[in-house]
Amino acid sequence: MKKFMTEQLPITIKSNIELIEKFVQIKSVTNKLEAQFNFQTMTAGWYGDEDNILFINLFLETPEDFLFQQRQTQVGEKNEFADDVISYFDQKQKQIDCFISLTDAEQQLLVKQKKLLSPFIQTKLQKVLNLIALQQKLLPI
Repeated sequence: MKKFMTEQLPITIKSNIELIEKFVQIKSVTNKLEAQFNFQTMTAGWYGDEDNILFINLFLETPEDFLFQQRQTQVGEKNEFADDVISYFDQKQKQIDCFISLTDAEQQLLVKQKKLLSPFIQTKLQKVLNLIALQQKLLPI
């Protein structure tokens, strides 16, 4: 029997359990976006130096859990990109943990307009990735 090694992708997207329960499609949307963003960043040259790959974990949070994450002591340099986006850059691990809040107003809109979930999350996460690209001196996607 063959054993398969699974390597971690440079960009991962994880959704808060409350958001998964509220938006049934969010898991499939984020899985698709994870593949898309990893491909786009690869073609933009983000991974030219294989010994120096930046790993980015994007966490979609409720406003309450986002506030909780803001108050936590995290490893690395803290960056507040917006009032609903914070990240922690661990230079030693070459890893960014980025917490993104889906605000109450955004959630209300997405509950009413279910077809907006995919394009809304794509746009929001792509903006965050481009802010990270600017900060890390990488090409935007």
